[in-house]
Amino acid sequence: MAVLEKIRVKFGLAASIIIALGLLSFIIDPSELITAFQSMSSKYDVGEINGKKVSYNDFQEAVADMTTINEVTSGRSAQSAEAQSQIRDAAWQDLIYRYLFIKKAKEAGINVGESEMVDLTAGNNLSPLIAQNPAFMDENGNFSKEQLSTLLQNLNTDETGGLKLYWNYLQNSILNQQYYDKYASLFTEGANDSPLMLRKSIEETNNTVDADFIMIPYGYTTDSSIVVSDAEINKYYKDHKKFFKQSASRDMEYVVFEVVPSQADIAAAKEGVANLYEEFKSTDNMKGFLMKNSDRAYTDYWFKDGELTSVAPEVNTFVSENGAGAVSDIISKNNNFYVVKVMETGMVPDSAYVKHILLQDENAAALADSLVGVLKKGENFSSLAAVYSADKNSQDGGELGNIGWLTQNYMIPGFEGVTTAKVGEPYVLNTQYGTHVVLVSKKSAPVAKKRVAILEKEVLASKETFNEYYSKANKFATLASGSYQNYKKAVDTLGVYSHPINNMLESSEKLGAIDNTKEVTRWVFDNKPGKVSNIITVDNNYFFIATVKGVHKEGYATVDEASSRIRQQLYREKLAEKKTAEIAAQIEGMTDLEAIAEKLGGTISSQSGIAFASMNSYGLDPAFIGAVSVAPENKVCGPVAGSVGTYIYKVTGRDTGAFFTEDDAKTRDAQMAAYNAQMIIPVMMQDADVKDNRARFY
Repeated sequence: MAVLEKIRVKFGLAASIIIALGLLSFIIDPSELITAFQSMSSKYDVGEINGKKVSYNDFQEAVADMTTINEVTSGRSAQSAEAQSQIRDAAWQDLIYRYLFIKKAKEAGINVGESEMVDLTAGNNLSPLIAQNPAFMDENGNFSKEQLSTLLQNLNTDETGGLKLYWNYLQNSILNQQYYDKYASLFTEGANDSPLMLRKSIEETNNTVDADFIMIPYGYTTDSSIVVSDAEINKYYKDHKKFFKQSASRDMEYVVFEVVPSQADIAAAKEGVANLYEEFKSTDNMKGFLMKNSDRAYTDYWFKDGELTSVAPEVNTFVSENGAGAVSDIISKNNNFYVVKVMETGMVPDSAYVKHILLQDENAAALADSLVGVLKKGENFSSLAAVYSADKNSQDGGELGNIGWLTQNYMIPGFEGVTTAKVGEPYVLNTQYGTHVVLVSKKSAPVAKKRVAILEKEVLASKETFNEYYSKANKFATLASGSYQNYKKAVDTLGVYSHPINNMLESSEKLGAIDNTKEVTRWVFDNKPGKVSNIITVDNNYFFIATVKGVHKEGYATVDEASSRIRQQLYREKLAEKKTAEIAAQIEGMTDLEAIAEKLGGTISSQSGIAFASMNSYGLDPAFIGAVSVAPENKVCGPVAGSVGTYIYKVTGRDTGAFFTEDDAKTRDAQMAAYNAQMIIPVMMQDADVKDNRARFY
């Protein structure tokens, strides 16, 4: 039971990469790609960072390193899709630091020395990645130097190499964080306005305006007299081209046939559960019965009220209202059938403080019995662990043999019974690691819990139902084959719904509410407009037929691609100009706001405390805020064109307060500096033209 196992226990199910690098897995089998990639052009690289091309092999090595780190902390080699996705993100972020950020930081004159790293990792100025690391905390959640020392002392004796790998990862993360903090301090520490700028900021915020105003909305009816020419669109595009940078994307449509169990399938599943009911109710071997007959395995977990709601609310209700031996009727919920049996009730603690002596030789069983007898006579547990235990790394609180606090969610495999074991009474336990002499020295306060067995059966579509839906999809695919025109005809002929998707990114893994649609995305990006796919099967439950409508290349949108947005923008500007000019003509010479309101059919509104410095006071239009901030008092002004309507207004008063102080101004500047610091790496990536092509492969 090495320090590695302790780290895994501390991290439990939440184990992942420590710092916020994020953690991510291959959807494509790497073995199918390696040979082909070796002869492909650079466009098949996973990416490019600061001029450094990241090949598939380079990136896979980084992913393998991060995967190993995650395995060390979690103790699991199998990774969920979400964990694999996070691992890939972590690997990419690490490469960003290595090839881009650290180099830029050093160019700025920043350095992190060896003595500084020693202080951050083992000295008096510990990094939060050490001080707040769950692997180095005691049972009270406080940092323990003893835990850290234990890991450092065992780096060279750990035969697996996992401890050294984990420690190297922590050091690298701390180094990256220290460089980042120093670089960010250039922004946060330099966020000091000159006295003149500070005074101006305070004055602008403390000076407020009260105003009465009329807002006449532009309305939503299209004005056919307003014409936006192609020449105007071209000029706007040329003047604002930088705003039309885009990622590669596609416009597409798809039809999907979801395989749904028939009523006959549902009836057959319910009958199957009914046939198992009596045996489930009376079996003496619940674990074996469920292993053979249920979609849900048996577990010794003790459930508190509410925890089974995630299975089904009805399941939780039955368990909470019944005692040991009670068996539910058949419960139907979300295409699943359940039968529940309350196996046992009791007052069980959430956690137990555990000590152990690990024995691994051929005489382990006999020696374990002897040690139990010695302990019952009062021998010191730590002393025996020092002599006999093969685990010299478990020493929570500085005492050999102390594993520490274990819970049902943070549990060493095989130790599940510690929460119900008697306090102070040693016993023998066998696990995959060997034979243990175990002692529970204390527990948290017990709470009411129950152990349950759940017979669960998901309703699945039968082969006949599957073939029925495949036949429908095949009929559509046959009619749609060849062209987009055929696709549209098939939609009309069969009366199915075609889902339109515009600007779909290459990283898309979801269509509507359906996950794992990466294969559809790949097909769309590999084909030209007008092409129609064959049947693409997703999760053996969805049949997709897709067609490509448009291609948007990475870089800058063309004038044609941007013309619709530009036309709308220019139309709004012209509409605002026209409406404002018409209102100006209508109210020319008028000086009374009430008379103007009557003339225009509008209403007078009032707003006090309008501050120019905020530029978003009370959700008002910025154009209106700017206008009233400089307008004379008690004089009708306008009209001014805003974003949604035209404003006529009169300033009724001004006030100079003192609510916004010098400290407030400095705090705001510091907040802005902190925000700017957060943009350091994104801006560096943009400046270096970082290319991230991972979506092509994963």
